Amino acid sequence: MSRISEDLFHFQASLGQSGSSLEEYIRESYVDKWVGDTLPCAMAIRTTWVAAITRFLADEGLLNLERVQMSPVTDPLAHDVEHVPTITYKGMPYVATHSMIYSKFLACYNPRIKGIFVDSPNIRLEIESPQRQQRGKYLIDFSQIDIEVRRNRGIDLETYKGQQDKVSKILDEDYEKALNFFERMIIAAASAVADKNDDELKALGVAINVPTAPFPRFRLDEITARFGKQQAEAKAALECDSQFYWITGLLRENYDLIYPYLNADGSKRALKDLPSTCIYNYDICARSLIRSTNRYTPAIEVFSGGLREWLFEPIVERLLDNRIIPQRPIFENGEIVNIADLDGYGPFLMAASLKNAAGQPLFPDTFGGGLGVERSLYAMLKGDKITKIDDLTCFGKNPDSHPVFLF
Repeated sequence: MSRISEDLFHFQASLGQSGSSLEEYIRESYVDKWVGDTLPCAMAIRTTWVAAITRFLADEGLLNLERVQMSPVTDPLAHDVEHVPTITYKGMPYVATHSMIYSKFLACYNPRIKGIFVDSPNIRLEIESPQRQQRGKYLIDFSQIDIEVRRNRGIDLETYKGQQDKVSKILDEDYEKALNFFERMIIAAASAVADKNDDELKALGVAINVPTAPFPRFRLDEITARFGKQQAEAKAALECDSQFYWITGLLRENYDLIYPYLNADGSKRALKDLPSTCIYNYDICARSLIRSTNRYTPAIEVFSGGLREWLFEPIVERLLDNRIIPQRPIFENGEIVNIADLDGYGPFLMAASLKNAAGQPLFPDTFGGGLGVERSLYAMLKGDKITKIDDLTCFGKNPDSHPVFLF
């Protein structure tokens, strides 16, 4: 008996012992949703939402990238997951994609490419709620529209270390451009849903309040000081009347830009002491607008991104700070002397270290982000009809919903 067959055999037996049956479970957990009225409405809105975002990105001159579903290296993430699924092929282990962050960087090497986008696969084996609560927003297998845009500033390490005011001014300008870019993307998608899907929105009991730029902004350190660490991002929404708003300056992933970080003498600033103004990343939070009461539900994060580390030296130091690699790579005669100690990061770091014939780094300076498709739909549509993310997905694998997933 195969492992899958054995697990299904035991699951069916446990259902029988509880007075139920596999047929009843499939009908209640899947088929009733598939033939109901709610899912088609959500799928119609999803179609408009994704199409509008894709159209916006293409019209902005970004190029579509192929999906990378397995690689020797993936996004290490700043939060815990159960484990990283591994697939062995031709004797080489490959990990399933947490996000395509490193692939996005490498795809932007060519200066003729303004930027890229991809509806990327994401497999994150989220840990089940320890309180066995239905959190509603998590999926272990989901779609994310990943975006990366070149900044083309060409700031070298000497300027980075020695002209802090100049570099900060440039980064602040690019930060504003990034926020404006993604605001326009959300406005285009929300406008399309409001125009094309009013019947579906009415059926779900929600409305779209198309935002205007600029979105309200809240710095993480400021709202944490006011509201405490628990749910500070959601509580900030009480002070604005927008369906979408920013949370900025979150100390999170190793590739999100911190500046200033490396000092002129080679030392590093302690990450724990950094204010949000030195952390060039951002989240968009969204919430649903209940049509009958004209009130918002609590908001959740639907999009995250930032300006990226772009110089080889800070890239390596951030990986060290986050304990993703144990030591700096050592290059000699075109080889990585300590490649065995770098896990799957060796080839990426070799590529990140390369320079062109003029001695300039090839690694691009970019900004970017990722929009969770199902997460953003759940944030905008939750209400009486949609209470958890399973309700708007055909095959959503919510770690808090099912003991096993049958489809």
